[in-house]
Parts: sequence; C-alpha cells; structure tokens
Amino acid sequence: MKSTHKHLRPEVISRVARLEIQARQIVEGFLSGGHRSPYFGQSVEFVQHREYVPGDDVRRIDWKVWSKTDKVYVKLYEEDTNLRTTLIVDLSESMKFGSGSGRSPHGLATKYDYACTTAATLAHLLLRQQDSVGLVAFDEAIRTQVPPLSKRTHLNDILLALEAEEPKQKTDIFDVLRHVAESQGRRGMIVLISDLLVPRAGLFKGLKLLRHRGHDVLVFHVLDDEELDFNFTGTTKFEGMESLGDVICDPRSLRDGYLAAMHTYLDELRRFCAQQTIDYRTIRTSEHIDAMLLAYMHHRIGMVRH
Repeated sequence: MKSTHKHLRPEVISRVARLEIQARQIVEGFLSGGHRSPYFGQSVEFVQHREYVPGDDVRRIDWKVWSKTDKVYVKLYEEDTNLRTTLIVDLSESMKFGSGSGRSPHGLATKYDYACTTAATLAHLLLRQQDSVGLVAFDEAIRTQVPPLSKRTHLNDILLALEAEEPKQKTDIFDVLRHVAESQGRRGMIVLISDLLVPRAGLFKGLKLLRHRGHDVLVFHVLDDEELDFNFTGTTKFEGMESLGDVICDPRSLRDGYLAAMHTYLDELRRFCAQQTIDYRTIRTSEHIDAMLLAYMHHRIGMVRH
C-alpha cells in the first residue's frame, strides 16, 4: 500500500487491517455492525454497490447489474451506513509540543502528528467498513470541517484537510463541542483527539452535551511522555504556548507538585467519563498507534458484547 499523505502510514494500516470499529451505544435504533438501514425508502444519495450477502433486503438488488454481469449486487445509499463518525482533532498551539522524532520510536515528533495519524487511521478503517466519517479540526474555533460521507474517495478529502492546517492558536473546546452536538442530525460516534489542556468546566459541559444528545463518545487524550513523567533535569526554559509566558527554573523543584496536579486531573477525567459512559484513554505519544488502536478496540468490542 502506497500513500503520499504524511498522516496515513502504510505500516500502521497493514497492522490494523482486520480491525473493526463498533459503536458501544445504540445509534439511531441499531447497533453498529448490522449494516442495516432504518432509513429505507427515503430520498437519499446513491453511493456504491456491494456484493449481496444472505440477509440483505432483496429490494436493494440491482437487477440491471445482474443482467449484465450475472452477479448479484445491492445498492448502497448514504443513509445505509450503519455508523456515522465525526473525528474532532485539536489544532491548538499546545499540540505542537513533542519530544522530537529522534526520540520517538515511530517518528511522530509532536502530539499533533500523533493525533492526525490516529485520525487518518480511524478514517481509513471506518470507510473500509462502508461507514460514514467526517472531520472537525479546531483551536479557539473550528478551522476545518469535512462533512461525513462513506465513499472510499472521501479519505483523500479528510487527509488533505488535516495536512492543510498547523497548530497555532488557543483552545476553546466548549463552543466546538456544542457546535458538533447541535449540527449532528443523527446520533453517531464522536471521537475527540486532543491533549485536553483546556478549562475542565467547558470540557465537561461539552462532553455531557454530546452524551445528552445520544452520541457515543470516545476521548483519546494524547500526551507526550515528558508531560506525563516530567523527567527534565538542570536549569530549563519552558516556552509558553497559547499566550502563556516563558519560565526559567529548576524542574526538579517542580516535579512533585506538577505530577500531583497531573494525576489529579487525569483521575478527574477518568471519573467523569466513567460517569457519563464515555470511553476515555490516556495515550502516550511513545505508544505505537497500531498497538494502541488494537488494544483499545479489542477492549471496546468486549464492552459491546457485554
């Protein structure tokens, strides 16, 4: 598999090729994986054909194709997709932080690189499943929005949108999550990929709104190893991002307090997400994306079945 897109990595795709993404919640009256549409008979856009499998509605068979090829195919429409996913990717300036590609085991230098590669991989998997996927990229406002579609060629639109932006502004996550909640015509799956260095009140309020609207919400909390371990030594200059000033200090004197504050925040996030039935995971940028997704989705499939 060849790709000219920097965020779509063939080695990652090849390792997750058999992975399936399933909804944990009931979405618009059916569970992801059924490939049955509750919208049959409505005026919707034709997307493509798929080979007939036992259980498909015979009214969907394209008899013209059968007469020409002697093969049975069914018509798929935009609303035939059994899962509509919106990927929300953080483009704020803090996402530029990273230990550097030289120290990364997979060459992803920053949190932004990791987030975009994760989003691109998820988009590829969802479209391969004939599900519908869209993109919202944000900082203090929505910078890029790609509407959900299920065409295979739609992946290129998502990749181009990710590559057209660079992190540079502050974060205003509540307005973004509110916009997503209010603009979704159907319940679906929402995947937030961010370092979540945001005011927690706005974050919690936005996530709660998404769940109130019936969406299945996943949170990929992407952090650099140094942000989680704070193993800096010697006098260090910390450059402020998102309008914060620079600080020169001995990091060893701050480490205990910093780690205590970080652990408190992470624990609060986990408790909140558990209470709201939101799938949450803290992700280190040193983790290989394919291994992270395989472990995460196998865990999720187990939760769906139970």
